Amino acid sequence: MARLPHSAGSFVRKILVSTIRGYLGLTLRTTRWTFSIDPEAREVLTCQDGRTAVVAFWHEVLPLTPALWWWAEPQNPAMRLHVLISRNRDGRLIADIVGKWRIWSIAGSSDTRGKNKGGAAALRRMRARLRHGGIVAITPDGPRGPRRQAQQGATALAALVRKPIVPVGVTCRGIRLNSWDKMILPLPFGRGHFVCGAPLILPREKEAQAEHSADRLLAEAITKVTLEAERPWVDRPGRQKEKVWLAPLSLQPSRVWSWVATGLAPALPFLLRWRQTRGKELPDRVREKMGFASQGRPAGSLVWFHAASVGELVSILPLVQLCLEKKPALTVLVTTGTVTAARLLQQRLTHPRLIHQFVPLDVPRWGQRFLAHWRPQAVVFTESELWPNLIGLCHRQNVPVALVNGRMSERSFKNWGKLRPVARRMLERFAWIAARSEEDAEHFRQLGARSLTKSGDLKTAAPPLPVDEAELRAVQHQLAGRTVFLAASTHEGEEDALRQTVQILRARFPSLLTIIVPRHPERGATVSALFGGAPRRALGQVPAPTDAVWVCDTLGELGLFYRLAGIVFIGNSLPEVRTGGGGHNPFEPARLDCALATGPRVQNFQEAFAVLGGSVTTVHTAAELADWVSRMLNDPMCRQTCAAQAQAVATANMALPEQLTDKILALLSS
Repeated sequence: MARLPHSAGSFVRKILVSTIRGYLGLTLRTTRWTFSIDPEAREVLTCQDGRTAVVAFWHEVLPLTPALWWWAEPQNPAMRLHVLISRNRDGRLIADIVGKWRIWSIAGSSDTRGKNKGGAAALRRMRARLRHGGIVAITPDGPRGPRRQAQQGATALAALVRKPIVPVGVTCRGIRLNSWDKMILPLPFGRGHFVCGAPLILPREKEAQAEHSADRLLAEAITKVTLEAERPWVDRPGRQKEKVWLAPLSLQPSRVWSWVATGLAPALPFLLRWRQTRGKELPDRVREKMGFASQGRPAGSLVWFHAASVGELVSILPLVQLCLEKKPALTVLVTTGTVTAARLLQQRLTHPRLIHQFVPLDVPRWGQRFLAHWRPQAVVFTESELWPNLIGLCHRQNVPVALVNGRMSERSFKNWGKLRPVARRMLERFAWIAARSEEDAEHFRQLGARSLTKSGDLKTAAPPLPVDEAELRAVQHQLAGRTVFLAASTHEGEEDALRQTVQILRARFPSLLTIIVPRHPERGATVSALFGGAPRRALGQVPAPTDAVWVCDTLGELGLFYRLAGIVFIGNSLPEVRTGGGGHNPFEPARLDCALATGPRVQNFQEAFAVLGGSVTTVHTAAELADWVSRMLNDPMCRQTCAAQAQAVATANMALPEQLTDKILALLSS
């Protein structure tokens, strides 16, 4: 008989896989399940407190076991299940059927008669999964029998990694097939019974006799719970019982969010085109926002970091650099949402294994396209970047997701609190969340996050902002020793108030130069006009001795201006800010020995300013800001004391990037 063409064979196989999966899904969903579980077994089956185990059941009940995963996963959505299958055609078929349910396969079986069946490689992979917090399921009598006789694989693995074995028995309404194992084919609308016995702890022994005794012990334990499952009417003391209907865990944090994003997708290209006209998108790269890659994916492992804008990007750069240094073969993909952040990355860090792309908008189809191309082994989001569809797609593909410098402001907490089920389904699946403060950690915890640590603020651990030393000397020469006051990262509305500050200071200190660095350099012309056509650095203009203001509307030069000034006002914080303010990272100037002042609206960096305490002065009006600058200029010792206090706090957590990098790289093995 002639073989089918490859494309036709592949199509037939897909139909077969979908049909079997659909039938199994129907029968397992419509079965009323009873679970009788040993309390210790429940702890390890749901990976509580990092505990893991080998799960063992007879080959004949393999079609029923997805229901056990459906029961366990909702209790700990961050857990991972891997099942050992054979490397033959049947094994690959099983892997394709259960893969949609996030049951991941490890292919291999015992090497026999000189044939390499992948047993050694499979053993290494199972050992790695168990050591990194996963569950491994094995059929000790598979793949060829004899029926209900345990081979050495399960006991050898458990003894090697010092993990318990949980024996599982299960039965349900079904048909016994005429196969070597008498496999059960479940029927819909019936009843089923799972029995999970007490975990077996096997000693690490090498003698053959001891190994055979361990295999017999395991076989007896599985047979015992199997017989119990076949007699559900018998009450077993000490077992926890529950009756449930089961279904696969939904991997979509919000169907409504997904539908809305899909419905808006046809209009979003027009939004992106409008943003192009405003200079907020790059014409030759705008398709990246729809998930189309502009570069090929290199071979090997890849970690994806996402930082929305400049502040988030600066905080993760040490992590990116350490990942590249520690893993020479690793590729790092960094996505940003803004053009400004993309340009800053290009200035700050170049590496042959570093790739930048713009993050796709949170449309399911666009996210699928992005992930299908880049295929990351781990994903790291930053601060408050929480996109339900993208996160759900990562979980669907079993890609571990982490959040570094996790930030959940009071306002965001209240907003997500209105969508608590969505927040819980999204956050509970994170491999871990490293919150920047205890308050942030508590907010994440109340919204449903599970694996949570308060690691500290990455912004306190970043290295000082870089500077071109030659450029610094050139600017110092151009200013001819003039005293400088810096207003950094100002926003629309704030410069109006700063005009009064400049007028007051000009009257008190005629030679003082005020440097204004707008947060968004494209506003340089507008800011210059507010100050009577002040010179702009972006145009190569240098202030004359009579100029009171210099607008430095360039990107990535704050390190230069912080070193130049020593007296700094941190923008986006005065009441006049039209977008409501929120502050900016105070640790960047603090690290460079600057005396600091800020307005009252610092809600986005509340924890950072609280840590800096009295070393930062809060001003509410332009006049108060002028008085503070005057005090710093008239009392150099006071300026020096405030700057030294802030610098000590800002450099106190320098080991944090190394610690987080190790956690990120560990995700590659999970």
